[in-house]
Amino acid sequence: MPADLMLIAYDGSDNAKRAIEYAGRFLSAERAVVMTAWEPMVRQAARMSGLSGVMQPEWVPDEEAEDIALTDAKAINIEGLDLARDAGLNAEGRTVECVTTIWTTIVEAADELNADIIVTGTRGTTGLRSLLQSSVADHVLRHSHRPVLIVPPGA
Repeated sequence: MPADLMLIAYDGSDNAKRAIEYAGRFLSAERAVVMTAWEPMVRQAARMSGLSGVMQPEWVPDEEAEDIALTDAKAINIEGLDLARDAGLNAEGRTVECVTTIWTTIVEAADELNADIIVTGTRGTTGLRSLLQSSVADHVLRHSHRPVLIVPPGA
């Protein structure tokens, strides 16, 4: 019996593409939502300037123009949507603004949609590097109360 809904986290990376491929091969669902999380440029700039320790002059985004990060997220999402449909999934796309962290955005979107399963790729880092760079997939797995399919990178 197929699931009602799977949520596929898609960021345009090769690992995310691989996750869609495997979701199409191994899972069935009535619907698949391909979700791309995005963060407004003004927040990205503030976060990066805070990490560097350099004061950033106030940057006020142009209210008339669409945020370039949203424009990019929409393009990435369309790519993921096309891949999901090519993989045989009844897919629809969604871009979601990230307010805190990417993994929180994914978990909250799954909760909002009442997804039966979350599908994501992973970088597959190990050892010291994995301790220094926390994985979005790892956080989704640890903080979601839903089943999660994590597809590792290819050989």
